[in-house]
Amino acid sequence: MDFSFTEEQTSIRQAIREILADLVTDESLKALEKSGSSFHEVAWKALAEAEMLGIAIPEAYGGAAFGFMELCLLLDEVGRTVAPIPALPTLVSAALPIAAFGTDEQKERLLPGVVKGELLLSAAFAQVGHQDPKRPAAKAVRTSSGYALTGEFTNVSVADRAARILVGAEVEGEGIAVFLLDPKASGVKLGAQRGTNGEHLALLTLDGASVDERDVLAGPDRGAAVLGYAIDHTLVGMCALEHGIADGALHMTARYATERKQFGMPIGAFQAVKQRLADAYIDAQAIEVTMLKAAYKLSRGEAAEREVAVAKYWAADAGARVLAAAQHIHGGMGFDRDYPLHRYFLQSKHCEMTLGGASASLARLGSDIAARGLT
Repeated sequence: MDFSFTEEQTSIRQAIREILADLVTDESLKALEKSGSSFHEVAWKALAEAEMLGIAIPEAYGGAAFGFMELCLLLDEVGRTVAPIPALPTLVSAALPIAAFGTDEQKERLLPGVVKGELLLSAAFAQVGHQDPKRPAAKAVRTSSGYALTGEFTNVSVADRAARILVGAEVEGEGIAVFLLDPKASGVKLGAQRGTNGEHLALLTLDGASVDERDVLAGPDRGAAVLGYAIDHTLVGMCALEHGIADGALHMTARYATERKQFGMPIGAFQAVKQRLADAYIDAQAIEVTMLKAAYKLSRGEAAEREVAVAKYWAADAGARVLAAAQHIHGGMGFDRDYPLHRYFLQSKHCEMTLGGASASLARLGSDIAARGLT
């Protein structure tokens, strides 16, 4: 069986890599940080002009009609350059579910703008004091024009700039529904937060927030399935980001080990450094293969609960080890904020904590295996 990428997938990945490598440079990121922004708009617009933001969006709405595998290739390259762009929340967490489950009106209203890079979307999954995003604590009550939502979500990306935020809430006595919330609607409050990676995030507080009927993505009859779809694809998308981060840091470290000399020879010639790099390479490969397996099953519409859990664990656990090795081999340079490696560490840590941490992921996976009798 051939597990290599198709010619089209290889071309997509190469095109994205060239765009981001040219634009997301150390100099541009330093300028962005100095300005106080966490959104590289130049890179986002360049991807839009290259027709890469619509990779998984149907042709009827301006997209290329590829799929989730191709989106993961994009996210991998975003991670490789630690590009501060909202690819995961806009393209995966929100646009993908809208393309799969939205009404014709919702698709026509939102997706063309995403393809052109003119419209941002987001999603709110993490809830304050609540551990399971697939069983939201937020509540929804029917009104004459739609629904009123109450609840609190944390770490919401680009909330202040998003046209809509995908939110799940329980309709009492009926089940879970999924909504496309307008962040400017009455009853919505955004509180400023800052991610481990420096990203501008928001604490989303809903106090009877109004959602019109036309912004209901999925009613209680199928809301749980749609929310699960959005969360699983987001988790695997974050694993793709983590692989790009780890692989980018590993290549940076390998180059450094050939240039940095000690005792008259490159430090990469020492056995201890070689072994550390080899272990990091294996870890990066494990992140990639488990992510691709989960992405492949999701792209085919197959059940992938176990594969998502395994990918999640490896991204959190192995990603942390790769970045620790990178910092260790770099020595003092690995902790210098004027050197680019620190961005990879912070972005990796952000992914690790968002994924739930390795220990928590392994414990949940172990409990699931024991409960199901899986081997």
